[in-house]
Amino acid sequence: MSLEDFEDAVRDALDEIPPELAAMMDNVVVLVEDDPPADDPDLLGLYEGTPLTERGEVWAAGALPDRITVFRLPTLALCEDRDEVVEEVAVTVVHEIAHHFGIDDARLHELGWG
Repeated sequence: MSLEDFEDAVRDALDEIPPELAAMMDNVVVLVEDDPPADDPDLLGLYEGTPLTERGEVWAAGALPDRITVFRLPTLALCEDRDEVVEEVAVTVVHEIAHHFGIDDARLHELGWG
């Protein structure tokens, strides 16, 4: 799958986020990169930032946007066809957005999004 097609899959996954949740997302950018960090080569997505549940009044002063990164190459390696890629991207996007809302991995696993 080309980078452009993968980015389209990420955009489509973001479009599936319910509008009321999307409206609550604050100061977050979603990016696509080919490779994850070298110390975790199988990582499909990564949330970097301060979850909404941990932000205080002083937080916004000069804060850079939170980052959600979806990694293309490990996702493609994991999936057998385009449909699987689209499904895995959607799961990854939901998983990382959940971190933005302060939901940890243990709770995501309980909910079936781990």
